[in-house]
Amino acid sequence: MDKKTEDFYNRLREELANTSMWPTSYLYKFIVPSDTNKINKVEAAFDNMGAVISTQQSKTGKYTSISITVDMLNPDAVIQKYQELATIEGIISL
Repeated sequence: MDKKTEDFYNRLREELANTSMWPTSYLYKFIVPSDTNKINKVEAAFDNMGAVISTQQSKTGKYTSISITVDMLNPDAVIQKYQELATIEGIISL
């Protein structure tokens, strides 16, 4: 992980720790190319977690937004999911 990415995750960890009582319900938002395989990878990362997942395709159909609400134990668990999904080509975390 490069320094810029590491700094981002450290700031996120601090912000999450200071603004939420843990465990808490967390909302993830992603944009991925409208590729069924990529969408399925994102959804599969939250299997067996009781997540509420909604998807919406862009007007052109080129991209799909994915919103996931799931109970997370702590900021480190949130960041771990972001890092796990960052390996999906073309994914944008919001």
